[in-house]
Amino acid sequence: MSHFSCKRTPLTLALMLAFGAPLAVQAQTTSRAASDPDSVPTVVVSASALGVVHDDMITPVTSLGGSELVRARESTLGETLAHQPGITSSHFGAGASRPVIRGMDGPRVKILSDGAEIQDASTISPDHAVAFEPVLAERIEVLRGPSALAYGGGAVGGVVNILDRKIPTAMPEKGLEGSAEVRANSAAREKTGAFEFTTAAGSNLALHLEGVKRDADEYRVGKDWSEGRHVNGSYKESETGTVGLSWIGKNGYIGAAFTKERTEYGIPGHGHEFESCHPHGSHLHCGGHGHEEEGHDHDEHGEEGHDHDHDHEHGEVPVVKLDSERWDIRGEYRNPVAGIERVRLRASFTDYVHDELEDNVVSTSFRNKGHDARLEAVHAPLAGWRGVFGLQTTRRDFSAIGEEAYVPPTLTKKHAAFVTEEYKLDNWRFEAGLRHEWQDIEVDAPGLRDTDARGTSASVGAVWKLAPQYSLRASLSRSHRLPTAEELYADGVHLATATYEVGNQDLDKETSNNVDLTLRKFEGDTTFSVSAFHNRVDNYIYAHTLDNHEGFQLVEYAQRDATFTGLEGEIRQKLTPAISATVFGDYVRARFDEGEGSRNLPRIPASRLGVKLDGDWNQWHGMVEFYRVGKQDKLADYETETAGYNMLNVGAHYSTRIGGVPTQFYARLNNLTDELAFSHTSFIKNAAPLTGRNLTAGIRVIF
Repeated sequence: MSHFSCKRTPLTLALMLAFGAPLAVQAQTTSRAASDPDSVPTVVVSASALGVVHDDMITPVTSLGGSELVRARESTLGETLAHQPGITSSHFGAGASRPVIRGMDGPRVKILSDGAEIQDASTISPDHAVAFEPVLAERIEVLRGPSALAYGGGAVGGVVNILDRKIPTAMPEKGLEGSAEVRANSAAREKTGAFEFTTAAGSNLALHLEGVKRDADEYRVGKDWSEGRHVNGSYKESETGTVGLSWIGKNGYIGAAFTKERTEYGIPGHGHEFESCHPHGSHLHCGGHGHEEEGHDHDEHGEEGHDHDHDHEHGEVPVVKLDSERWDIRGEYRNPVAGIERVRLRASFTDYVHDELEDNVVSTSFRNKGHDARLEAVHAPLAGWRGVFGLQTTRRDFSAIGEEAYVPPTLTKKHAAFVTEEYKLDNWRFEAGLRHEWQDIEVDAPGLRDTDARGTSASVGAVWKLAPQYSLRASLSRSHRLPTAEELYADGVHLATATYEVGNQDLDKETSNNVDLTLRKFEGDTTFSVSAFHNRVDNYIYAHTLDNHEGFQLVEYAQRDATFTGLEGEIRQKLTPAISATVFGDYVRARFDEGEGSRNLPRIPASRLGVKLDGDWNQWHGMVEFYRVGKQDKLADYETETAGYNMLNVGAHYSTRIGGVPTQFYARLNNLTDELAFSHTSFIKNAAPLTGRNLTAGIRVIF
């Protein structure tokens, strides 16, 4: 394992200075410091395009912010969101994890940084990390289902929009505001330090600086694991720093920020015994060229995706070194001309490099240079309709070089035009959206042809406040997801998922037909939100297994109609003025409509049902949570059953002021019973179980 040294990072010094800053600026308490850090204001959902408040949203939405987000944060985005109803994680050890929404992940879940796409390599493979640091998030919004068309028809599962402070939108009222935090956990002996602050740099200029440094060892799993107590190679080290500058005027702002991230983490369960495997037609050939390898295992209960159970010496575990440089540009201009209420710009430019090292030698290098630009305008009401229209363009120049370069160099260009309109009538709010996309992919490989595709997506929905405390939401959508470069052109060994992947240039676009119903009670001692969805996906693109050898699979991307049906929700009851109880849960069933072999889709999350007690006493907040994740025995071909497990978590949060500065102390003990648990959504579930008993504690000051 290699470590970042203090000599290589100016962030170490910056963090030390930042944690001393609150004592120097006690007299400069801003409005943010003066406010209660635990308070939750009326939330305007930024990802809604129209800036709709949470209670009026048609799309089911989760918004995490304030102290709730502080308590939920983990080292990866997927694990941070994994406890929310309808959301799980792709869990690939400690280094990489994306959100899985309603059983969908990868390119079907769009991840945004304040409306601009995060350009990394995480959609290509589950062992690739999301290039964003959760500790720097101010709020995280999750829109479920394909009705979030303003950000792409491909977001069939949903959209995750991460809001931050990197580009100031208003001048700090008293010259300086910010926060600093230190935290640690026991399971991985993780130590994290973070700071962020915004200061006036002139009469109309605001400067923002932020940084995070994280150092975590291999994490400990639950008791009685046959492989030991720690997941081999599951360490993670990261550094992130941002500088942002904004010009802020009476009618808007324009700003830019530069973010650099460097992350190093191990890839658990990575094996080399199959790296010589290659296809002969529809069969795998593993071994010498003089014979076909014996013993192909076609039993339907052989593990799909290779459940790595192989022992590795620590030095043999591959290491990912990720370097990402990103520019963000954000701006807003209010009332530029008659009839236009607001014009908003979001753009990003990313240079992402990701090297995979074995024995300190680069074996494969992934590079993604891309940009994403989005311009939208909100128009004043016309015949009662208020709406937003806009244009978006995305460019992704991807290449991979080395042993596992299973995707040839490609240049993907996407352009889109979209419009979303709303109409309010008495207790009703109606919404309609339309988006058209053009995609062109150029491939640099002999024998492969460039492709182009078009797709149109539409949605309609309504919210009816049927009683003073109740609302009923309904939405219908039809969206197109265009095939990705990996699905079209893959051809090579992918050891992280233990597959030989073969693309299919004849893939057509997916068509998702979704209906979503949500019943909410949003006021009173009893509140609840329960959603049901039914999503039929025509020409669903999936990795079809052609052959299997000792868990290593030959897969070819194919299409087959599939249906996703599920429930998610929570019911909260106030027991006393200070104590409340919440029952929560989710369930998704995903099946192919017809065809040979198993009709179950792989790696679909198991059902979950739990209860939580939480209470507030003066400055204290406490929580006890218990939930049961059921066993998953509805299996795809070559997939193994995953046992259910129980999880018991407790937590406490204390808010006070030290020298006039709001200060938060928090602690959370997850998996109190130290249960050995496995995630069915993970490609490496047996090689990387979930974390065992783990105490996380931290201090955060807001100045």
